[in-house]
Amino acid sequence: MLLIPAIDLKDGRCVRLRQGDLDDATIFSEDPTAVATQWLEQGARRLHLVDLNGAVAGKPKNEALIKAIVAAMGDDIPVQIGGGIRDLDTIERYLDFGISYVIIGTAAVKDPGFLHDACGAFPGNIIVGLDARDGKVATDGWSKLTKHDVTDLAKKFEDYGCESIIYTDIGRDGMLSGVNIEATVRLAQHVRIPVIASGGVTDLRDIEALCAVEEEGIEGAILGRSIYEGTLDFAAAQKLADELNP
Repeated sequence: MLLIPAIDLKDGRCVRLRQGDLDDATIFSEDPTAVATQWLEQGARRLHLVDLNGAVAGKPKNEALIKAIVAAMGDDIPVQIGGGIRDLDTIERYLDFGISYVIIGTAAVKDPGFLHDACGAFPGNIIVGLDARDGKVATDGWSKLTKHDVTDLAKKFEDYGCESIIYTDIGRDGMLSGVNIEATVRLAQHVRIPVIASGGVTDLRDIEALCAVEEEGIEGAILGRSIYEGTLDFAAAQKLADELNP
């Protein structure tokens, strides 16, 4: 089970949101590069970055900072990035300076042709982010709930050739209310590509629950508020996951 620390970037700072609300941001650090180094030193095997300003603007807004974080990680761990990725040029630029995986979310739902082109142009580098509430996909920073069924879209995007799917239960993200195991497993059972859980991971009980269903196709989990507020010790969590599923 791959546990992935998240670093959400807003105005050059490391923040965490509650249910995706930009107006409800808690600042955890003025130095996101130092935060990234901290997770590397604690044994992280991948890093999850989100350009929150970019997500709103529809284009990268923290690119220099993202580049600095990638440079600080070197060849030690892969870095994935989401937020405001709307064209192939942006993807190519990110990959050129060392990003390993590019996450396409809202653009995948609104413009499936773009996702199809991205998967074809950059095989193995594209992850789809699907955010849902009660099985229906949300877009635009979770402000709009669509009629798209999350499972139907996941199967469609799998056929396009995406590397994996990040599934976020938006009712739980940033709320420390426990991960939605049932919904995550349900999605994983309908696709062949790996699913990464996101939203609600709170403590070691969530890690145990995720490890118990890893064989269903759940590759990992993104950790946010829990590791910043201390309800979950990252190093202890990864150690437990390794022990449960060696």
